[in-house]
Parts: sequence; structure tokens; C-alpha cells
Amino acid sequence: MHLDVLDLRSFYYRTSLGRAAQRAIRDQLRGLWPDVTGKTVAGFGFAVPLLRPYLGEAERTIALMPGQQGVMPWPSGAPNLSVLCHETLWPLETGTVDRLVLMHGLETSENPFEVLEECYRVLAPQGRAVFIVPNRGGLWARRDATPFGFGRPYTRVQLEAQLKSHDFVPERHLAALFQPPSAKRFWMKTGGFWEKMGRKLSNSVAGGVLMVEVVKQVPAPPRRGLPEAVRKPLRVLDGITQPAPKPV
Repeated sequence: MHLDVLDLRSFYYRTSLGRAAQRAIRDQLRGLWPDVTGKTVAGFGFAVPLLRPYLGEAERTIALMPGQQGVMPWPSGAPNLSVLCHETLWPLETGTVDRLVLMHGLETSENPFEVLEECYRVLAPQGRAVFIVPNRGGLWARRDATPFGFGRPYTRVQLEAQLKSHDFVPERHLAALFQPPSAKRFWMKTGGFWEKMGRKLSNSVAGGVLMVEVVKQVPAPPRRGLPEAVRKPLRVLDGITQPAPKPV
């Protein structure tokens, strides 16, 4: 089930560990999408910690928060861009989103199939999405003191298989949160070092969270004419007895 928005806000904005997690994941996302000028960017779940850098670039930014989680005003000190919605019915027109981010939106949903269907619907042709989920083999998924300790953790293979079944094409995969999920002084002071080291050693499967970037695959339009080649063409004279040759 979805976490409460108050708990998510408290973790990411009021704890040192949450701010470190926000920074580590946001840096990886920024590396994937360094420029979103003129594009529509949307986030679902609790993606607002990652969307702020795009506010001054994107043509439109919107934060979708599921009803089971609750909603909060965002961004602070500016006109509100967050919307409370049903997790499988978003108030967006079909094919209007260029960039989509899901964090705490897929692994905590009781309807992941429908959520992915809605992701596909709102994405523009060749639109891109990044799915951020807890890593089944990571330390963060094993500790319920952070939001990544709730819901269904994934392996990269599991996540990519689920995305492919909805006509998403995985293109790049990253990981983040290589530092342990601990707020102790030593780990907090060395957090940046562990993030840099983890990216160099294994930027695909290690870490507390997995990040998979996908592209929306649009089926080719049906070809006009016969749907498939005729394997055995009809011969006009088939079935007509051939004339016997005249005797010499």
C-alpha cells in the first residue's frame, strides 16, 4: 500500500538521511535528462524531491500524487503544481507527457498493471520514463526506517520484464543509494564518497534503488492490403482437366 504523504515529506525534507537520498537519486536522474527545455515533465507517486531542478526549464511540470497516499502543496513558495488523483486515472490527456518519473508509485501500488497502462497512455510517442524502485538485493529494501523498505522490491530483470510487457523499451539502467541507510555521523559524512565509488564499480545492479529509463514503443500502423502473404497462390486453371495430346 502507498505510504502517507506526511511521512514521505518528513523523511525527504526533515531528516539528514532523506536529504542525502534525495540528492543521490536526483543527481542520477539529472545525468539521464540534463535538459528538458520545452518539454512536459510529470512525476507520479512521491517524485517531487526529483522534479525541482526542472521547474525553470520545462514548459510544464506536474506532480501526480495517488489518493491512497495523499497530496501536499508543491513547490513551496510558488504556485501549486501538485494534483491528487486516482492511481489508475490521471488527469492528463493521452500522449502529452515527454518525461515521466515514478518514485514510490509502482512498488507500493496494489494495481501495478493498471499504473503501467496509465504511464503508457500519457506518454507522448517516443516519450521517456524513469522507474525508480527498491533494489531487492540492496540494504535499503531491508530497513523499514526509510520509504524504500515498503512495497515490493525488484531485481533489474524483474522490473525490465514487467516494463517490456507494457511496450516499454528499456534503454539505460542506473543505481543509487550506495551508502548504508544509516543516519550515523560516519556514514553521513562519507555518503558522497560511497555514491561516487558505487557508480564507478557497479552502476547497474548495486545500490539501494534501481533506476530504469524506458522509451514508449508505438506499434507500427497496419499495412494496407492483404494482412499476410498468400502462401499458396490460387491458380486460375486449377481443377480443369488438361487436354490430352493428339496421337501422331
